[in-house]
Amino acid sequence: MGNYQDLEVWRKSLDLAEMVYRLSASFPSSEKYGMTVQVRRSACSIAANISEGASRRGAREFLQFLGIASGSLAETETFLILASRLGMANCEHIDDVLVCADEVGKMLTGLKRSVRRQLATTD
Repeated sequence: MGNYQDLEVWRKSLDLAEMVYRLSASFPSSEKYGMTVQVRRSACSIAANISEGASRRGAREFLQFLGIASGSLAETETFLILASRLGMANCEHIDDVLVCADEVGKMLTGLKRSVRRQLATTD
């Protein structure tokens, strides 16, 4: 599939993970082993699954890992929305992270569509 580091969605998902790490640093210390670790893990999983999928043998496997990345993105967004509802961080900062998450989601959708088209032409 090529070098995953060339994928804009991979780079943007790393930006998202970095934003999540910075934001979650302000979460209450009582959440150190709860919400903080959960949202960080799910955010990192997005880029990790994109890179793992791109490093696999074919488009079908890549598409599977892009689906997993999309699931991790939804998980990340859910944790961020819950953190906002619980007042764990500044809502403006959470909104900024959610905007980035939305961009990653759109990019993942586009990449999945492109890979599906590629698969359709090779079948």
